Amino acid sequence: MAITLEGGCRVSEMREGEPLIEGTLRIWNRIGRATGAQAISLRVMEFAPGLSPGIRNEDCDEILYVLDKQWDFERSNPNEVSTTRGSGWVNLLIDGETYDVGPDTGIYLRPGETLAINNSGPDPILFISSQCPDPDRAPRFVPETPSLGLSSAAQPPLIRLSDRAAQPTADRWYRVLVDDEVGSTQVTQFVGSIPPGRAPDHFHNYEEVLFILKGEGRMWAGETNTPVVPGSCIYLPKGQVHCVENTGKDELRLLGVFYPAGSPSVRYDA
Repeated sequence: MAITLEGGCRVSEMREGEPLIEGTLRIWNRIGRATGAQAISLRVMEFAPGLSPGIRNEDCDEILYVLDKQWDFERSNPNEVSTTRGSGWVNLLIDGETYDVGPDTGIYLRPGETLAINNSGPDPILFISSQCPDPDRAPRFVPETPSLGLSSAAQPPLIRLSDRAAQPTADRWYRVLVDDEVGSTQVTQFVGSIPPGRAPDHFHNYEEVLFILKGEGRMWAGETNTPVVPGSCIYLPKGQVHCVENTGKDELRLLGVFYPAGSPSVRYDA
């Protein structure tokens, strides 16, 4: 069940409620105008093996992140070892152009483009999507565009986490994936690492969504807090005083998207 903290900060789990189902795709809408956000969204997209329907991105910037195929198993079975084949690749189709995509990759989908996923299986694969500004309407499914073959674009809309240098800030780091360098002038996507402990409370002059990738902790908003674990989806209103506390012994890692665009290092102490 979603928890609302001080100032409208909202924390929910990734598969709460009934998903929207279309072909091989299931979508859980976690954050958006319908849940109190002003202009940002977050949804969990699960692609089963096979070719998905095409999904038209209308008039917003859409930013996606590919989770490792073993991520969901390890989240649910922290003390077991997955026998799933390595992360592997899926084929991402944007307006018929095909890209081989691996895990921990950021993707920028421009307004008007159509996305489809060809998952060769055998397991589903998860994408975390954010649209800015949130269109606040049902997805528009269209016939999948025939593949034009592997793209030879000089600037593909894909950014691997491992290709980005870590930017240190105090005792933590972040890596920016999607920003204006890739083509999005509206949105910034990053992955951040938080060591055990709690940093000072702070706020930003943008709306932000977070998705916990690994570790455990507490989401603080003012004087209120709630636990967060892998799969927790978090909404932070513009100007809300907050802090992510790492209550574990190891790294807490999160995916963040904020709107309008900027630098993850810019924050204001409360």
